[in-house]
Amino acid sequence: MIPWLHGNDPFPPVHRASREYNGLLAAGGDLSLPRLLAAYRRGIFPWFNADEPILWWSPDPRMVLFPQEFKVSRSLRKRLARPDFSVRVNTAFSQVMHECAAPRDGAGTWISDAMIEAYTALHTAGHAHSIETWIPDETGAESLVGGLYGVAIGRVFFGESMFMRQTDASKIALAHLVRWLRQHDFGVIDCQMNTAHLASLGAREIPRSEFAALLDRFAVQPGISDWTQLA
Repeated sequence: MIPWLHGNDPFPPVHRASREYNGLLAAGGDLSLPRLLAAYRRGIFPWFNADEPILWWSPDPRMVLFPQEFKVSRSLRKRLARPDFSVRVNTAFSQVMHECAAPRDGAGTWISDAMIEAYTALHTAGHAHSIETWIPDETGAESLVGGLYGVAIGRVFFGESMFMRQTDASKIALAHLVRWLRQHDFGVIDCQMNTAHLASLGAREIPRSEFAALLDRFAVQPGISDWTQLA
């Protein structure tokens, strides 16, 4: 039986998450700022379709990317050396979320209007950030062509989603983020679920217990107040 959260009910311990349903921990509750921050601090995240109740997850194993293990391919290294792009931070958070929410390959999206509203509130409060790749067109006007967003607590970055409209545009943003996180001693980037794309970038699975220990070590450290220096 999956617990249903009412009002200010606390989350169940993560070890109670369903193995049958790949880490489903609870349903219900809300997407308020306090609940979202409490969830991330415990390694829990919301993921649900628009026609479903709020579902909370804590998968085991957990997909993570250690900043020092980020893999830069030869082609990406060449792309990063070109001067025809700029990387910005937190200048188009809402636009990045809407781009990430756009249907892909005919599939729907889990980034609903409710999720956009909730994470915009996290962004306004200084907890969620967008890293954006901008490339000029033939007129010189810059367009947003890729990027990602996520939540930062202490020295942990919880990646949520990324998009690209030009080849390698999301990887450019990620490469700049990883460099910044390394410079500021971030311990881990949470990638949530295993995908071949994330694995190709150096992400790997670790036990949930190890992930919880990383949160206890790094999420309690002082956070970064000025993310604009990333660009």
